Amino acid sequence: MFQRGTPLPQDALPPAPTRPATAARIFLLLQGPHGPFFDRLAALLRETGAEVWRCGFNAGDEHFWSDRARFIRHEGNVADWPAHLERILETRGITDIVLYGDVRPIHAKARKIAEERGLTVHVFEEGYLRPYWICYERQGSNGNSALMQIPLASMRSVLREQAAEVHRPPAHWGDMRQHKFYGAFYHFLVLIANHRYRAYTGHRAIPVIQEFRLNLRRLVFSPFHSLQRRFQWRRLRLSGRPYSLVLMQLEHDSNFLGHSPFTRNAQFIDQVVESFARAAPPHHQLVFKAHPLEDGRARNLDALRAAARRFGVAHRVHYIRGGKLAEVLSLARSVVTVNSTGAQQALWRGIPVKALGRAVYVKPGLVSDQSLDSFFESPDAPDPQAYRTFRNYLLQTSQIPGGFYAERSRAHALRLVADMMLSPEDPYQALASGRVLHRHQMHDRES
Repeated sequence: MFQRGTPLPQDALPPAPTRPATAARIFLLLQGPHGPFFDRLAALLRETGAEVWRCGFNAGDEHFWSDRARFIRHEGNVADWPAHLERILETRGITDIVLYGDVRPIHAKARKIAEERGLTVHVFEEGYLRPYWICYERQGSNGNSALMQIPLASMRSVLREQAAEVHRPPAHWGDMRQHKFYGAFYHFLVLIANHRYRAYTGHRAIPVIQEFRLNLRRLVFSPFHSLQRRFQWRRLRLSGRPYSLVLMQLEHDSNFLGHSPFTRNAQFIDQVVESFARAAPPHHQLVFKAHPLEDGRARNLDALRAAARRFGVAHRVHYIRGGKLAEVLSLARSVVTVNSTGAQQALWRGIPVKALGRAVYVKPGLVSDQSLDSFFESPDAPDPQAYRTFRNYLLQTSQIPGGFYAERSRAHALRLVADMMLSPEDPYQALASGRVLHRHQMHDRES
């Protein structure tokens, strides 16, 4: 599909191609979403006159990069990375670093070095408003986002008037199938073609062969799990019992690990089930909804069954695999999460939310500040005006309609993001100064 980069010893860098006279920005892309998103992004940035390099850490990174002359391999381990990055920055004159997520070890070290050198860091993430948006910020995301320091009053003071509230992009795109495919293919490449990256270890806690098997199994069993989920949901919906919904996250997700008090999902499950058993009305149910990409490595179902038996509520606790959040959320009494972005769908619907970790939406008037026991007993609802302010602020700043994986959604995101990256201001500063791009109006016209 794409050509491979030229083989190099770890300490060597490829000779720098002749730099265009107009190149003022020199971008270094590190690890991106599985698939061709970063390669397509680089092509757009080059058209602006910028110079774009990619540093790859495994065969999966290398496969999805088409510019052989500007590909650098990191053949060492994580301990070798800071020194290698310093050499790249010095020899290539890098001005900007581009990341997907900012917590994995190689990206955390890159952020630190970039901050010391005064470089701009562009961070992509899955959207804070999912599933129709992706997120673009500067210097950090999630618990490291500038949003953590911006109060609702400041957001309200700079919001621009909109003719109508933007609920979601009119064109609905689904990236989940492509996400699963690219994830399985990426780890397959790491498994069979990683001979040039023998020191590579992923940021996950399991071997690459197991990662590949789990991705493949998830892809193969998706139809079965879909049928099982429909049956479970129908039975729960027709029972007429009130329930609280628990939004599960991937145990290896950087947002879960980096911005919460938990290191394992089992710890979160125990705390929630124990509190529910102690405080919730006896006719209420507790529904755990698995993350759509859950692959079984965390053994969440085993942990849930054990906790439900231990606290005497096995008949009141349920587990639903993946699927669309909206239908299960629509009838929920309340929502508990660590820091899932899915909680914002609950806030949008006016459903009470309790978050046990750090998140950009953990602000007064949005999530409950009650104890977990009190929340299960009688949850406080969010202030609808406060959430409308927060949501509109996100839509006018860091949330980009589109996706990383499906061709159509990727194209729309790329159409918007290059100008945001080249702006001298981050999305939040741009709105405050009145120079925000009318992204959603553009999307409405296109649709």
